[in-house]
Amino acid sequence: MNIHEHQAKQILKKYGAVVPEGVFALNVDELIQKAKALKTEKYVLKAQIHAGGRGKAGGVKILNSIEELTVAAKELLGKILVTHQTGPEGREVKKIVRRRNIKYR
Repeated sequence: MNIHEHQAKQILKKYGAVVPEGVFALNVDELIQKAKALKTEKYVLKAQIHAGGRGKAGGVKILNSIEELTVAAKELLGKILVTHQTGPEGREVKKIVRRRNIKYR
């Protein structure tokens, strides 16, 4: 079964697990609109593809403002990420998640 990270978090949350608050979007406008509702000083933008190694491939960004989030989301959507799990053809980023930056203890 292939599920995205945001889908797994929904399942975990349904059963009482504590998961970081975040939003899922298929386009930049939707992402920014939803992101403004979350109270945070930093943003973590993550490409949603079925592959590990997204961070090393440029699919995870830590950002300091809505403006930076907008620019990064525009760059990430439609990009082909190549990781050790995608093979040389890579995978196109069609979905993105913006997570509120949480300090873990």
